Amino acid sequence: LVNDLLTLSRLEGSPAPGAGEWMAASELLDHVAQEGRGLTQVIAATPHRIEPVPSPSLWVSGAKSELISAMSNLMSNAVRYTPGGGLIEPGCRLREDGWVEFFVRDAGPGIAAEHLPRLTERFYRVDRSRSRETGGTGLGLAIVKHVAQRHGGRIEVQSEIGRGSTFTIVLPPTRVRETEPA
Repeated sequence: LVNDLLTLSRLEGSPAPGAGEWMAASELLDHVAQEGRGLTQVIAATPHRIEPVPSPSLWVSGAKSELISAMSNLMSNAVRYTPGGGLIEPGCRLREDGWVEFFVRDAGPGIAAEHLPRLTERFYRVDRSRSRETGGTGLGLAIVKHVAQRHGGRIEVQSEIGRGSTFTIVLPPTRVRETEPA
C-alpha cells in the first residue's frame, strides 16, 4: 500500500516524461506476458492461458519503467480476477488515427456498466469481499490512469458481465513510430 501511494505521489509531482526514450512494443508485451505467466503459476490452481495477440512492429516513447508498471498492473488484475485456466491476451495495435493502444483482454467475470466510470478512482473496488481474496491495494488502476495521462493518453475499459474485460492504454501519435527511431 505504501509503495503504491508513493508511486502515485511521484507520478503526480513530477514532470511528464519526454519523448527521448524509445522501446519496442514487443519488449513491453513480452515483459508483461512473462510477469503474467509467473503470477498465474503462483496463485492459480489451473494456470491461465496467456497468449499475446500478434501485434505490429512498433516503437513507443516515454518512461519505460512507468509503461511497464502500467501494463503490469493490467496483467496482474487480469490474472487475479480471471478464473484459473481462462484466456488472457496482451497486445497492441495502431489505430487508423495514429494513436496506439496497449491492451490486456481477459475472460474474467466482467464488470457491470455502473462501475466502469469509477474504476480508476483510488481505493474503488467493485466487490470488496472478492478484493480481499485476490489481494491488491485498490490503487493499481489509478496508477495506470496517471501513467497514461503523463504520456498524453488515457485508459479505456470495455467490459461485459460473463464475457470478460479489455483494459486499454491509448497513447498519442507523438509517442509511436513504426520503425526504430534513430
